[in-house]
Amino acid sequence: MSMRRESFLAHVQQRGVYESAEEADRVARVVLALLGAHLVGTVGAELAARLPETYALILLNPLQAAEPLSPERFVRATAAWIEGATEKTALWDMGAVLSTAAAAAGDVLTREVLLQLPPGYDLLFGHPRPT
Repeated sequence: MSMRRESFLAHVQQRGVYESAEEADRVARVVLALLGAHLVGTVGAELAARLPETYALILLNPLQAAEPLSPERFVRATAAWIEGATEKTALWDMGAVLSTAAAAAGDVLTREVLLQLPPGYDLLFGHPRPT
């Protein structure tokens, strides 16, 4: 069952300490568009099914990536796509969006998503892998 748009945005807004739902929406769109380029097979579709329709469509129709981005390059790409962002603020934005997506996905699906991503994304999702 997918999360309602208002609930998703409220969580992103709270986690990111954004002043408005519009600001939360703006960062959610960018982060999910970049994330979608890294997911293949049914994992992306399963994650999309847990997100509000607006964000599901963004995840399923991502910005194109020639290769999987390391977490550091993902942060830089996010900063480049969010007007006025720095790498530090982009990292904050990513944490707000990805941790909300992880909460919507649940632990099992989040682990499947993380298996498709280069090492280091676990921290961005707020799900550190055990050492």
